[in-house]
Amino acid sequence: MRNPLRRPGRRLLALLGSAALALAGAVALPGTAQAANVLANSGFESGSLSPWSCTGNLGSVVSSPVHGGSKALAGAVSSSDNAKCSQTVSVRPNTAYTLSGWVRGSYVYLGVEGGSSTWTTSPSAYSQLSVSFTTGGSQTSATVFVHGWYAQGTYHADDISLDGPGGGGSDTQAPTAPGSLRSTGKTSSSVSLAWNASTDNVGVTAYDVYSGSNQVLSVSGTTATVGGLSPSTGYTFTVRARDAAGNTSPASNSVSVTTDAGGGGTGFKQAAPYLYLGWGDPPSATSVMSATGIKWYTMAFILSSGGCNPAWDGSRPLTGGNDQTVINSIRSAGGDIVPSIGGWSGNKLGPNCSSAEALAGAYQKVIDAYGLKAIDVDIENTDEFENATVQDRILNALKIVKANNPGLRTVLTFGTSTTGPTYWGNRLIEQAKALNAGIDVFTIMPFDFGGGSDMYGNTVNATEGLKTKLKSTFGWDDATAYAHIGISGMNGLSDQQELTSPQIWTQIRDWANSHHIARLAFWSVNRDRPCPGGGVVSNCSGISQSTWQFTSITAGFTG
Repeated sequence: MRNPLRRPGRRLLALLGSAALALAGAVALPGTAQAANVLANSGFESGSLSPWSCTGNLGSVVSSPVHGGSKALAGAVSSSDNAKCSQTVSVRPNTAYTLSGWVRGSYVYLGVEGGSSTWTTSPSAYSQLSVSFTTGGSQTSATVFVHGWYAQGTYHADDISLDGPGGGGSDTQAPTAPGSLRSTGKTSSSVSLAWNASTDNVGVTAYDVYSGSNQVLSVSGTTATVGGLSPSTGYTFTVRARDAAGNTSPASNSVSVTTDAGGGGTGFKQAAPYLYLGWGDPPSATSVMSATGIKWYTMAFILSSGGCNPAWDGSRPLTGGNDQTVINSIRSAGGDIVPSIGGWSGNKLGPNCSSAEALAGAYQKVIDAYGLKAIDVDIENTDEFENATVQDRILNALKIVKANNPGLRTVLTFGTSTTGPTYWGNRLIEQAKALNAGIDVFTIMPFDFGGGSDMYGNTVNATEGLKTKLKSTFGWDDATAYAHIGISGMNGLSDQQELTSPQIWTQIRDWANSHHIARLAFWSVNRDRPCPGGGVVSNCSGISQSTWQFTSITAGFTG
């Protein structure tokens, strides 16, 4: 958003496993035909724990939250039991293995008995752990485990992999590659696959399904349905066959599938006006919720506190301060928030983070701090919006966090002309497609564009221009394009004295509902108070209106 109104932007003692497995005769991993996951039911997709066993009968298979597929492990940690779940498999002596898995919860451990382990602190979304080890000179079995920590609450684990050659004596022959992998159906959140059976000298015991480089399912037959996917998103799948000795086939052919849009779009609808706690006499968020029925807020702004470190307004900590207190109160009242990362002014993360991976790490800190369902990157000004390198860095970072946080919705917010995206907006959309960033909502800000007096007509024209660009870039129909669009207006007087009255905003809201767009926001709740003749100021709209009138209108957005 524009200046001057859119400002800048238990004590825990844990002994990690330290007794190393024998290192003598360490060798590199074998080639592709043998290096693969030797664990059974590694994604818990069978719906049961077997062959995993969990202490205290505290383990169970759940359908949410998952990392991949449709099932995951839940460990109900108690004050006296860390809900340790383990599996013993055959391995080969003097051989290197890598154990990895995706975990979620406070102090979750992944490791091998008598050997190495690793742990994570308290992610509110899935985080990947990985540890490597080498078996001893006469070692033929290994027990891998995952567990939580006492009294720290239920943890979740999914897609656990022990990569290396299986044990099993003299059988070293891998199955043949599965043939003719194909998609047999899809929805907005799943893809069904089928393939021709592999052959093996002893017998195939499982087929491992991969999405890109990540194993997402392990099944016994020649069909599978991969769930938990995002709408309107491209995925590439392969399958490998595995025998009882852990020998794994080469990959099948790959098949690329784009999930359905889900009723014409992302299935994501959000009425979320901006609330800024660092400026403009911020009101009580819960009082506004009670008065208007609004449920979501777009919280501004996440900036750089120096380098690639996120903070509220670049100065207030992510957790432990007033921002977290307000967010907790919003959630206690039945609402939620999406953070706005960026803005017009201030020290942004996009230019300060050196790579897409580093920027994704900064975004992940914000996601983990609040267990977010969505994030909004407000990309403006010449430092981000009009900078090709930073545009691409942001898109690639959003692609990374979307892959690492299944179900997370990503929103891009940017300026517009009265007829649709500008050169830089068009480039942003084209690169989102080229980089396969999987952006859920493209939100335009139809104000401060020198559009004259017809703010309803100019907003509709700008949105139609965005729809046309999305259709031509992604190949979508009208309904799908609309369902990936957001509008973020400015209530009352804009910086350029453009007037959006409550009546005009109601028209815009009704148009947005009739065209089933994804998101409606405005700048800002702080300004949603009357001050006729007050000009463009931070704590009122500059016009005659009722208190919280724009918020009440926005609460009627259903998409």
